[in-house]
Amino acid sequence: MSLTKEQIAQRIAKEVKDGFYVNLGIGIPTLVANYVRDDIAVEFQSENGVLGMGPFPLEGEEDADVINAGKQTITTLPGASFFDSATSFSMIRGKHVHLTILGAMEISEDGDIANWKIPGKMVKGMGGAMDLVASAEHIIVAMMHTNRAGASKLLKKCSLPLTGVKCIHTVVTDLAVLDITPNGFVLKERAPGVSVEEIVAATEGKLTVPEHVPEMIF
Repeated sequence: MSLTKEQIAQRIAKEVKDGFYVNLGIGIPTLVANYVRDDIAVEFQSENGVLGMGPFPLEGEEDADVINAGKQTITTLPGASFFDSATSFSMIRGKHVHLTILGAMEISEDGDIANWKIPGKMVKGMGGAMDLVASAEHIIVAMMHTNRAGASKLLKKCSLPLTGVKCIHTVVTDLAVLDITPNGFVLKERAPGVSVEEIVAATEGKLTVPEHVPEMIF
């Protein structure tokens, strides 16, 4: 009964507020824009130099020159602007981005994140994640709760090279919504049909479970 990637994005979209400037990482985070309420104004920023990203283009309408940081073709909304990477990272480092949504390979109970490299595997580069996690007012991670072998990705300590230290505030997985506090993970919501016991078993890091844990509402 775990969530699909689309459902993870749908749940995260509820955290996007009117007037927010939002940076979306590659993977699941790019889907969040599909579920943001129509009655609020949100500006999506991409660190390669776009402000005002729209939905993905329809097949046959792609423009190879209009892409996001993940090299995916995108559309832009009326009033969108393009600029160089220096300006883009000035926005990010100047804390003008209210919310960053990105994926992760591992998260620790202290709020550390590892999402840019697996030793021994080819990597294109660290991208903008290190600047984003160091600068954003609020960071939400979208990820699977366990790896393909069933081992937890919410750990006591990350085993992979870190992208940022003590910077993650909220994690939305296919099983649950969790906040990260000085006392570790706190279970806030569970996916429909998923039990608290399943979430506890899938979480290696320290996990606090309130007396009542509601199911997510979509």
